[in-house]
Amino acid sequence: MTARSGRWIHEWDPEDETFWDRTGEKTARRNLFFSVLSEHIGFSIWTMWSVLVLFMGPEYGLTPADKFLLTSMVTLVGAVVRVPYTFAVAIFGGRNWTVISAGLLLVPSVAAFAVMEPGTSFSTFLLVGLLAGIGGGNFASSMTNINAFFPLRKKGWALGLNAGGGNIGVPVIQLAALAIIGASGGPRVLLGIYIPLIVVAAVLAALYMDNLASVKNDTGAAKDAAREAHTWIMSFLYIGTFGSFIGYSFAFGQVLQNQFDRTPLEAAYVTFIGPLLGSLIRPVGGSLADRYGGARITLWNFVAMGAATAVLIVASMQKSLALFTVAFVVLFVLTGLGNGSTYKMIPGIFQAKALARGLAGEEAAAYGRRLSGASMGLIGAVGALGGVGINLAFRQSFLSYGSGTGAFVAFLACYAVCFAVTWAVYLRRPAARPTDTDAAPEEKPQLSYADV
Repeated sequence: MTARSGRWIHEWDPEDETFWDRTGEKTARRNLFFSVLSEHIGFSIWTMWSVLVLFMGPEYGLTPADKFLLTSMVTLVGAVVRVPYTFAVAIFGGRNWTVISAGLLLVPSVAAFAVMEPGTSFSTFLLVGLLAGIGGGNFASSMTNINAFFPLRKKGWALGLNAGGGNIGVPVIQLAALAIIGASGGPRVLLGIYIPLIVVAAVLAALYMDNLASVKNDTGAAKDAAREAHTWIMSFLYIGTFGSFIGYSFAFGQVLQNQFDRTPLEAAYVTFIGPLLGSLIRPVGGSLADRYGGARITLWNFVAMGAATAVLIVASMQKSLALFTVAFVVLFVLTGLGNGSTYKMIPGIFQAKALARGLAGEEAAAYGRRLSGASMGLIGAVGALGGVGINLAFRQSFLSYGSGTGAFVAFLACYAVCFAVTWAVYLRRPAARPTDTDAAPEEKPQLSYADV
């Protein structure tokens, strides 16, 4: 039975199937639902500038380079704050920090509401945009928290759903902007709708979520995770998947405007499709990884991402809007699949390392949960930096060549390197074998990172 004091749960063993079937699954799913809600709004606030810049016409006095710089800096802050947000779960508890982090979203929303008008200086817009970056931190704390609630066999699905529900905040705010700003409601009306939603999310988290005592005060887990080479290898792979997703989410509309002369409304009618499909497909990537192995799905997903990028290069050079749009949407779908499969790999990798250290049963599961939960924040932070690189690459490409073609060539090279790293580290050779001295050689489990 789950022991609870206030909103704290003191006994939690999701790997115990009897416990899981009796009480664990119901509790975990409840926390997952309200975590998704808060993270979803966090993503919307983080990426609101991706759509606001589309509707900031000549009267705002911003150049295309200014807008790419603005979205780059918003992405940068969202990446950086993921590190302290990961620590916050251990310090405050998952439920408590969800309440706090949801409430903090009021700061950038109210600030944007106050300054969104022509005549505001670029430096003011940049400062307020930086505040919106805190919305990116909700992902790290949410993933770290939810990772501790679910057993290894369910993590791909649960983490994919948690992240996908958060990611879908990107197309939702783009659709909301299309409906509200496109109908001459203005940016302030859009922000005025989100402000009460933030309050609702914080209140619901306070009422229905829980803290896990086993996670609290384990701040040393982050230091241990930072010492693991796999944390940084997976961070690099996540740059290729999530970095692409968030970077393209910020940049897609601006590329359509600047390269194909789309109006704000024409761009907005298209930009939400890619992030929407990429978000919805993320749990599928996690489920496929549960079934076939995250490394295998990730490897072939990078092949497909490279192929889609090659088509984008051709479409960009031929100035084919239809082919460009279709290929970009396909690339978004693939980033979503890769997001799900890479995050499924993380708990599996650390579980394999636990077995290789001679641990077994709950001891091995606890080791895996501890390090995978801590590493997720670091991996999420570094991965989000890919979004900064994508926006800066587009900015430089348009300044140098007048199109995004040069940036796409760089992205193609990046996906090729990600493919090589995935194969070399997780598929070329088996993982270390457990040191079970009591078992005969033929009885020792043969672990492979291909199955993580």
